[in-house]
Amino acid sequence: MFNAITLSQIFVTDQDEALEFYCGKLGFEVKVDQDLGFMRWLTVCVPGEPGREILLEKPGPPAMDEGTASQVRELLAKGATGGWIGLTTDDCRKTYEELLAKGVEFTQEPTERPYGIDCGLRDPFGNAIRINQPVQVD
Repeated sequence: MFNAITLSQIFVTDQDEALEFYCGKLGFEVKVDQDLGFMRWLTVCVPGEPGREILLEKPGPPAMDEGTASQVRELLAKGATGGWIGLTTDDCRKTYEELLAKGVEFTQEPTERPYGIDCGLRDPFGNAIRINQPVQVD
């Protein structure tokens, strides 16, 4: 029936700051940046993976009224919206060091797990991000 997940969404409170973080620090690319009049449609993707976009959505109309948007912003600041992003890398420790040098703040250093090596961080808005170096299966 389905053959791919092409679009996911996370909430951000400032789309320009989100661009600086996701593109400037994490190295993502802008896929779409379009003013629709009623909202800014802003998506990013991992370089070389244009088929999987992340919508960086500002809470508010047309998806929700201002009262709901205020509640979402409050939950987002606490890291309690439930949204998160999982990224893979060939070398988790190297990626960790490169991102630390760019000023990225981590919530967890690279750790050996049964499924590989991973570490955790949050974006400036409270969204959780996990970076994983999967176990190599021969």
